[in-house]
Amino acid sequence: MGDWLEVGQKAPDFTLLADDGSKVKLKDLQGNFVLLYFYPRDDTPGCTKEACAFRDRSKELAKLGVKVLGVSTDDVASHVKFRDKFELNFPLLADVEHKVAEKYGAWREKNMYGKKSMGVQRSTYLIGPDGVIARVWPKVQVDGHDADTIEAVKALKAKK
Repeated sequence: MGDWLEVGQKAPDFTLLADDGSKVKLKDLQGNFVLLYFYPRDDTPGCTKEACAFRDRSKELAKLGVKVLGVSTDDVASHVKFRDKFELNFPLLADVEHKVAEKYGAWREKNMYGKKSMGVQRSTYLIGPDGVIARVWPKVQVDGHDADTIEAVKALKAKK
C-alpha cells in the first residue's frame, strides 16, 4: 500500500493488457492528457455509473486531447463483458496483480461493514502531455466526477 502520488511528480510508467488484447504503455501516450482512473470492480453500480459518465463525455474529452484509461484488478475477459454490456469506448486495463494500483497509491486497506480487506480505492489521476501528474482525485465521489475532470483539463489548458 503506497502513498498517493502528488501533483508535479512524474507519472510512473506501466504496460497493461487492455480489453481489446493490446498492450497499453503510458509512455506511448505522451503528448496527450491521460485520465487514468482506478475503479474497484467491473459491472458494479458505482463503477458502471462512473464508466458510463466517461463514455457519454468521450467526444468532449477527445476534443480536449484527453485519453481515458480505466484500470481495475479484473481480468481482460471481465473487462470485455463490461465494455460490451455498456458500450464503453475507451480502454479498460487489467491490473490483475494490482502492481500499477500500488505504484499510484490506489491499492488500499478498505473497511466494509467492519471487515477489512485490500482493494482498489476509486481514484483518478490527470497526467499532463509531459508525463507529469497535473491533478489527483484520491477518493472519488462518482456523481459529477466526469465534469470535475473536464473542468480541470480546461483550467490547465487555459494556463498555457
